[in-house]
Amino acid sequence: MQRLQILKDTFFGLSAVQQQQLLIGSAMAAGGIMAYIVYKRKKPRTIPFGDGWWGVGEKTLSEDQKIYPFQVETSDKEIEDLYERIDRTRYADPLEDGRFHYGFNSTYLKKVVSYWRHEFDWKKQVAVLNKYPHFKTKIEGLDVHFIHVRPPHRENQKVLPIMIVHGWPGSFYEFYKILPLLTQSRDGVVFEVICPSIPGYGFSEASHKKGFNSLAAARIFLKLMERLGFSQFYLQGGDWGSLITTNMAQMKPQCVKGLHLNMCMSNRGFKVLLSLLIGPYLPFLVGLSREDVRRLFPFFEKNVFEMLRESGYLHIQATKPDTAGCGVNDSPVGLAAWILEKFSSWADLKNRDLEDGGLERKFSLDDLLTNVMIYWTTGSITSSMRFYKENLGSNLNNRVDFKTEIFVPTGFAAFPNELMHCPKSWAQIRYRNIQSYTFMPRGGHFAAFEEPQLLADDLFNFVKKVEKS
Repeated sequence: MQRLQILKDTFFGLSAVQQQQLLIGSAMAAGGIMAYIVYKRKKPRTIPFGDGWWGVGEKTLSEDQKIYPFQVETSDKEIEDLYERIDRTRYADPLEDGRFHYGFNSTYLKKVVSYWRHEFDWKKQVAVLNKYPHFKTKIEGLDVHFIHVRPPHRENQKVLPIMIVHGWPGSFYEFYKILPLLTQSRDGVVFEVICPSIPGYGFSEASHKKGFNSLAAARIFLKLMERLGFSQFYLQGGDWGSLITTNMAQMKPQCVKGLHLNMCMSNRGFKVLLSLLIGPYLPFLVGLSREDVRRLFPFFEKNVFEMLRESGYLHIQATKPDTAGCGVNDSPVGLAAWILEKFSSWADLKNRDLEDGGLERKFSLDDLLTNVMIYWTTGSITSSMRFYKENLGSNLNNRVDFKTEIFVPTGFAAFPNELMHCPKSWAQIRYRNIQSYTFMPRGGHFAAFEEPQLLADDLFNFVKKVEKS
């Protein structure tokens, strides 16, 4: 009765236009429920595993399935070439009071590059990269790179295998701060971590053929886990990693004990539209919390106009990645600007108002430049950008994975500065078995890099729930 009275008071407290919007939404609800139920019943529970070949030429009759140790290396020649290119950089003058609204401010860029040229120690960072064991193995014609970190042996602890997957413009190095937290026993639970490089990123070989998308990456990573001897495991991902790990759970749900994400790509549809119409006024009717309302609305400003301001790179990379790649693969300073601008705005959009983009508020220059150097020394920026074209070259909503729900236990860590917020009620449209959904107190897109402790805590809490169920 109390909710009915709240509903009545709220409705008659709305303006005539708002009442009309609410009534339209209710009418749409009545007309769409039956169609939604019929549609839902027809949806498949898995997607085809398939097979592929991405190596040079025709598929070979057999493939070397051995796993080989790998070490990151550098040379004086490589560093000298970097310095020569940096020294020849031609900068553009920034606009007065431009800050980061036009992209990476060249005044601050000069400071970053000066540090890179005179203080950053790449040989020292290579040693840091080699702190964890690296490996490579051939899958579907590609050399796939990964790190494999085992926890210290202790009695009476449950060791759970987990694969964590990065996105763009990140790398496996994003996880170096969270690895010690995941491999340290907590209440008798600890992780054995496998962290691969997406093919075309860093030390994983790029596809030599068109069409290498998230489905292909998911299949390769499932084959990697099988080759390592894991029949059941957990998954964690953000950015492209969230899509790849989701695809893995759709292909072989029997292998995935749990899926933990810090970014969710929700389906657009009737339920979402109804939420947008009613949510600002009566959020509880459409499954939204007060925090959802705070993060979502005004919707067009936060989710349409803001995304238009931040997605120029996406349109370039999803259409003509090789053209843009020519420039950033040849100029280390151009590459740094292209990558590091994302670590500024995607950590917090308010950083665009700052002269230095707020880069060093969350990250050290050593960490940021190490990530840049992984792209630079491997020449992988163009192939990493192609991943956008291969996934976004056609309508994602028409792909089999976007028409297939996910039934494995799922956990979400919703960071407040993520580019787009996905409420739990929206996530449930696709992810049918959500075990945990956490509004994180701080942090943005690069969760493991920005807030490793928060992400580790949420991941442990999610896994404990799954293990008890």
